[in-house]
Amino acid sequence: MLALLAGLVLFFGVHSVSIAAPQWRDAMVAKLGESPWKGLYSLVSLGGFALMVHGYALTRLEPIALYWPPPWTRHLVALLMLPVFPLVLSAYLPGRIKTAAKHPMLAATKLWALAHLLANGMLGDVLLFGSFLLWAVLDRISLKRRPARATPSAPSSKWNDVLAVVLGLALYAAFVMSLHARWIGISPF
Repeated sequence: MLALLAGLVLFFGVHSVSIAAPQWRDAMVAKLGESPWKGLYSLVSLGGFALMVHGYALTRLEPIALYWPPPWTRHLVALLMLPVFPLVLSAYLPGRIKTAAKHPMLAATKLWALAHLLANGMLGDVLLFGSFLLWAVLDRISLKRRPARATPSAPSSKWNDVLAVVLGLALYAAFVMSLHARWIGISPF
């Protein structure tokens, strides 16, 4: 449990700098430079992510049940997960979806986390997915108060929405049919 908690603190700590201390973040970027800041940010994020994955795997060895989701939630999860991959892709393929969602990556994160909380009731699951959901909600709220930053993305095109939906649904199908079981060890159906 300690590895999971340490991973969550590292990962969300660095991801929350813009939420909690945007002036400090900007000062560090000015002091270090954009590329060194991104390098440091990436290293801490990757370290936190690795600890989080390892810690989560350890919690699955000795699970502590908090609640038992009813079997029908798997179908609700499948429905909630359907827009997740298209939303993630639309964050980098600007079009009408990105405009409508405003922050499609955060919308995807919230849907993903909520869906997984509905289907999983172990303590490790609640800590992992609950942390992602809480962070995404707080980040979305904070985005209303801070200036927008440019994010790398493809040029805007009328085809970007089509690409995001088609590729996103293909990724969804790949995860449902094979990748989730292979990478996570649990088949969604």
